[in-house]
Amino acid sequence: MNQVTGHGGGVWSLRVPIPDNPLGHTLVHVVDTDRGPVLIDTGWDDPASWSELTGGLDALGLSVRDVRGVVITHHHPDHHGLSGRVREESGAWIAMHAADTAVVRRTRASEPGAWLDYLAHKLAAVGAPEEHTAPLRAARSSGRVRTLPGLRSALPDREIVPGELLDLAGRRLRAIWTPGHTPGHVCLHLEEEHPARLPGHGRLFSGDHLLPGISPHIGLYEDPDDATVTDPLGDYLDSLERIGRLGVAEVLPAHQYAFPDAAGRVRELLDHHEERLTGLLALLATPLTPWQLAERMEWNRPWEQIPHGSRNIAVSEAEAHVRRLVKQGRAEAVAGTDPVTYVAV
Repeated sequence: MNQVTGHGGGVWSLRVPIPDNPLGHTLVHVVDTDRGPVLIDTGWDDPASWSELTGGLDALGLSVRDVRGVVITHHHPDHHGLSGRVREESGAWIAMHAADTAVVRRTRASEPGAWLDYLAHKLAAVGAPEEHTAPLRAARSSGRVRTLPGLRSALPDREIVPGELLDLAGRRLRAIWTPGHTPGHVCLHLEEEHPARLPGHGRLFSGDHLLPGISPHIGLYEDPDDATVTDPLGDYLDSLERIGRLGVAEVLPAHQYAFPDAAGRVRELLDHHEERLTGLLALLATPLTPWQLAERMEWNRPWEQIPHGSRNIAVSEAEAHVRRLVKQGRAEAVAGTDPVTYVAV
């Protein structure tokens, strides 16, 4: 059974499964245009996901060959994974923000082991114990890295330019740059009256930036070649506030379900992160490495039960929060510590 939801006004969502993932599925949106359908995101590159995507299009009386273009909210494999296959079948263009296209280009060009080297180095620097980094080095030396998702992601052929309308015949879809979850994440504002006349200004395809019941992962470990001290949590909070001010009637996210009150959800997320930062400051009354901080933070299960890969994500998120506190002047690195420890100011 293909799960196709009509949102009115020539917009549908298709549930495309993500294998072995608690999120369950990506909502791929289909937008009708005067030149044929355009997809917003495509889902994970997997045979079952492909058959759900094509089956969903069939249920709408469409074929994948009819697709004119693919607009990608961000480069993650549950969003961009099937883009290349769609393009092969249909000749569709693929559009992405330049910052995420750079990630795709770099991933395709780099030797897969380089990412594991980078990750092991980053984790050791923030206090990960030897038994955590050892499996990464073992995978590196055994050559067991060909299976990492995103190694062969399609290179986009169009650039999404923030603030500009996308070239969609008969539609008004404006790109809004919302960095944080990835450097080039975009939300897409459909500046048309809501088909059910809900109050507000159009609809927002929010990707992973704004989800009804999940706070998206905001971490640091993106680019082995970039030595810039970024502040993705600060970027995310700034872009959340911009989205809150749009006053949209409805949000069409890439996971979970569509929902109305964008401004209310933005407030919840801003409050959640401020509470989290305040909680971390209390923990930093004594100096801690980001790894020690991650061990003490509240996650959706106890630290002992968090699997290896998810611990990498957790410590990356802990470090992103520490970096925000440092930028705000609420915490600082303790001079001469290695691995580096941080303390509340």
